[in-house]
Amino acid sequence: MGNDVLFSREGSVQTFIDRLIGAATTSVEAALYRINNPVLTSALAAAFRRGVEVRLVLDRNKFEEDRTTRHLLSEVSFPYRLLYGREGQGSKMHHKFALFDSSVALTGSYNWTAESERRNYENLLILHAPEQLQRFRGEFEELWKEGTEFRRP
Repeated sequence: MGNDVLFSREGSVQTFIDRLIGAATTSVEAALYRINNPVLTSALAAAFRRGVEVRLVLDRNKFEEDRTTRHLLSEVSFPYRLLYGREGQGSKMHHKFALFDSSVALTGSYNWTAESERRNYENLLILHAPEQLQRFRGEFEELWKEGTEFRRP
């Protein structure tokens, strides 16, 4: 299976990601600069409830700034970690990638936000090559180890 590209002007990126989350059977792992899309957050929570391992690494700056993100994630029970960029506070964990069942990876400009879905020109690269998936898996695991687990009040 080859790689593919999806552009937001061609269709809903949210719907494509939602379907991948819904089809996941073992794991969904994502390193995301921003997430405030209630459809995608709900899909992740539903996947977790049906036994899929869900883990997120999020940019700590955006998490602290975005009330919507904090509210949406306060209602989920899957684990997530927060991380600044390489230079600490003020620098960005700017990744936008996700892995599904270790068989497909997504990356591109698309933030998992309502704004990206409705207003922006965005792109999403869909990867299937095992060597590419392994590179993303390695990067995710390093971010996960470095991130701080968010403690719910």
